[in-house]
Amino acid sequence: MKHLFKRVLVLGGILVLSLALMAPALAAGESTEGETAAVAAAAESQADNTIGLKAIAVALAIGIAAGGGGIGMGLAAAKSAEGISRQPEAEGKIRTMMMLGLVFIETAIIYALLVVILIIFVL
Repeated sequence: MKHLFKRVLVLGGILVLSLALMAPALAAGESTEGETAAVAAAAESQADNTIGLKAIAVALAIGIAAGGGGIGMGLAAAKSAEGISRQPEAEGKIRTMMMLGLVFIETAIIYALLVVILIIFVL
């Protein structure tokens, strides 16, 4: 009984899939004004969809850049504080190198922001 149920389920799935794939071929025919309006509406919804996808891409890009930069800055500050506590006489050099590293990390985040702005306004 179980084997028969599996076969019926598989055959039903194949039938549904084949009908779903045949629907566009069976629907093709002469276009009328109503269909032309439907095509225009579909193109407009496609444009709205790309705006939504841009928003998702922008959010992911700036989120990853800011999150990665924040983690990097936190690690740099922690390691520099650790280095200063181990060698207080090297405080000036350690602080200078930390600030230089933080500047480079912040520059990478600003570049990500520029890419995001390009995605929003150019693409």
